[in-house]
Amino acid sequence: MTDSQAPEKTGTNPLAPAPAGARTAADVVTPELIAQLTKGVAGSGRTASHTPFTGEKLADLPESTPEDVRQAFEAARNAQSVWAQVPVRQRAAALLRFHDLVLERQAEVLDLIQLETGKARLHAHEEVQAVAVAARHYGRRAPAYLRPKGHTGAIPVLTRVTELRHPRGVVGQIAPWNYPLELSVGDALPAFVAGNAVVMKPDTETCLTALWARDLLIEAGLPADVFQVVLGEGPVVGPEIVKHADYVSFTGSTRTGREVAQGAAARLVGVSLELGGKNAMLVLDDADIDKAAAGAVRACFSSAGQLCISIERLYVHESIADAFVARFAARTKAMRLGRSLAYGADMGSLVGERQLETVTRHVDEAVEKGAKVVAGGVARPDIGPYFFEPTILDGVTEPMSVCTEETFGPVVSIYRFQTEDEAVELANSTPYGLNSSVWTQNGSRGRAVAARLRTGTVNVNEGYASAYGSVQSPMGGMKDSGLGRRHGSEGILKYTEAQTVAQQRLLPMAPSLGMDDERYAQFMSRSLRLMKAFRFR
Repeated sequence: MTDSQAPEKTGTNPLAPAPAGARTAADVVTPELIAQLTKGVAGSGRTASHTPFTGEKLADLPESTPEDVRQAFEAARNAQSVWAQVPVRQRAAALLRFHDLVLERQAEVLDLIQLETGKARLHAHEEVQAVAVAARHYGRRAPAYLRPKGHTGAIPVLTRVTELRHPRGVVGQIAPWNYPLELSVGDALPAFVAGNAVVMKPDTETCLTALWARDLLIEAGLPADVFQVVLGEGPVVGPEIVKHADYVSFTGSTRTGREVAQGAAARLVGVSLELGGKNAMLVLDDADIDKAAAGAVRACFSSAGQLCISIERLYVHESIADAFVARFAARTKAMRLGRSLAYGADMGSLVGERQLETVTRHVDEAVEKGAKVVAGGVARPDIGPYFFEPTILDGVTEPMSVCTEETFGPVVSIYRFQTEDEAVELANSTPYGLNSSVWTQNGSRGRAVAARLRTGTVNVNEGYASAYGSVQSPMGGMKDSGLGRRHGSEGILKYTEAQTVAQQRLLPMAPSLGMDDERYAQFMSRSLRLMKAFRFR
């Protein structure tokens, strides 16, 4: 980008410096805390994590070898056989105690989440909310989800059928860096209450949060060996997880997700994948412009856009586009960037150099090819090494990378449409299908448009939180955005094996009572007609 093309700073300013006496990384991540959290984490090597706020080292950590992973699975498998015999209500009670502990001690984990991810504190609190909701839901509903269920048998009265749910065994979980509490322990909770053990590989840069959650779950009553954590490079540790697990849960990129799926398929074990997205928000012609603009700020820039379900494409009806863009830009330019371990910042940092490079490349390439920066567009090293202003681009077209590739940063592109059909077609014109958003003052219209969008979740007059927070309902991706679902019945039953037990009584499923084969066939044909007439299922 030449000097003449470089966007000016938009007025997005950092908060005032943290007051004297404010908590620092050294105050939070003490040697004593690291020793406590990494107790039991096997690793003959050493690695380190860093804080995005400054780029400085946060913690020295053990690094697991393939042999360490194998031993972790062995310990988990031994513990799981005992844990599975604990009545489900007792297992669920541990989740409810964990719920209370998370809320009571949230200040501890909020500091860790911020230091490890660079998030603003309010965005870190979204993880606390999500984990508490999941713990409460499965703590209350797991006994009902898992209880034996009776079904109509092959021959009513004569055949008694019961569906049982057994734990799969040891779940291998590969968790990402962007939501280190919710996408680690939040996904593990239903696996535990279903009677499984878990061997988890969190991202090394954000593992302290996951280890804190493990410590709290043990305090809540989970046996320590049931929850194993291994640390190390993804290409080394990840395949070992897939190699030993009875089921694999993965959240990350589509490219890596395909590799995980292939490894699981080779072993004929189940897998759930939440992968990439290029999520769209549709602002219809009857939308409340002010509410839509405020919603767009949350939908596009929460966690600096490093949220799988955040919005990167914004389609606005041409009749209101200019007014909407003006109000959206004004709100974006007023956002406060900050790195204090306190509430007040509207956005934090990107997680590291790789994310900063992608965001910068997408913005610079778009500008060079004719896109206009409406707000943001520049890095802010004056605040921290990986800060980048929340950015709005207009005039984005293919083949600009930002048009089709997932940015995973605080960048959104504006597009205009004329008809509702056009908006739906544009929103669906991507290989991804994770999340979308529709804004309108007509609820029935919004729900009708939502039903036409090929995404696993759709939010009407919200960006992402209403669907994600509704934990009784399934959440996941269509198309290249993944397989399987978290939350609701699907979020726990995927961690189980279904077993059908059918007991035949009085008469066999074969000729009897003096019937020959032909008379038996006639009898069964008449019976089938009667069962249809009486609406047996």
